[in-house]
Amino acid sequence: MLPYETIGEAETALNRTLTIAETLWFNYSTNKSDFLLHCHNIIFLYTIFTVMPLPLVIVELLGAAKIARYKIQPKVRLSFAEIMSCYTAVVNLFFIVVGPLQLVSYPAYKFIGIRTGLSLPSGWEMLMQLVVYMLVEDYTSYWLHRLLHSKWGYENIHKVHHEFTAPIGFAAPYSHWSEILILGFPAFLGLAIVPGHITTFLLWMVLRHIQAIEIHSGYDFPWALTKYIPFYGGTEYHDYHHYVGEQSHSNFASLFTYCDYLYGTDKGYRHQKKFLAKSKENSSSNGQQQGLKFD
Repeated sequence: MLPYETIGEAETALNRTLTIAETLWFNYSTNKSDFLLHCHNIIFLYTIFTVMPLPLVIVELLGAAKIARYKIQPKVRLSFAEIMSCYTAVVNLFFIVVGPLQLVSYPAYKFIGIRTGLSLPSGWEMLMQLVVYMLVEDYTSYWLHRLLHSKWGYENIHKVHHEFTAPIGFAAPYSHWSEILILGFPAFLGLAIVPGHITTFLLWMVLRHIQAIEIHSGYDFPWALTKYIPFYGGTEYHDYHHYVGEQSHSNFASLFTYCDYLYGTDKGYRHQKKFLAKSKENSSSNGQQQGLKFD
């Protein structure tokens, strides 16, 4: 909770005029406890998980041709019952695991120094911290993900997530309860290394959740802005990991591709890409020859 009752008191303490963003934050958070602000993360994650996948889930059910052509595994279409079963299972995880975990983790956030007051971080500061969070999460989750693909890890934990060989957005957090804890840890590790403001923390959680939904969407759109992010894996990259399934020893990275490249765990994916490109080239060449025969 902010230690100021009025904007005037806050400006006097800071010895400057509040920015527009700081004024909005003051008006919103001044009467809310730090614990309540911390709990916003549960609301944000649940709302994003419910809303973000809906457009492509509707496309999945209706089979809209203009969008369906971008589906990575077009032969696999889930029924309404299968989609709702996935959604229900994840909602149960939210109530049983994610929500309580957020509540009991509050002392840890206070301990590492997540702040809620003024002043707010600058855009540059937030960007630098988000980059650190991404790199720390990506590297740590790469190794934990590989560990989950060991024989014991896969059979006892990770196979639940791989029940969807052609995933949808709702399947992003679909997993064994213990996997939520294991792969959730890297997302918070960066915060412990470089603690910041709660607004940066909430933004990080929202962006990471949106990214997880995107790579599990099952659709690869050529206009996606994420294609311009250097070394970003994307939907097609992660979809291959699900397609191969239990035998997958490729594409473990959650965000970027450099770990898979450095440690040689993207060879199967690259081979598949070359094979498909060559097959497409041959098909196109044969089609042109046939066309010439008919002319």
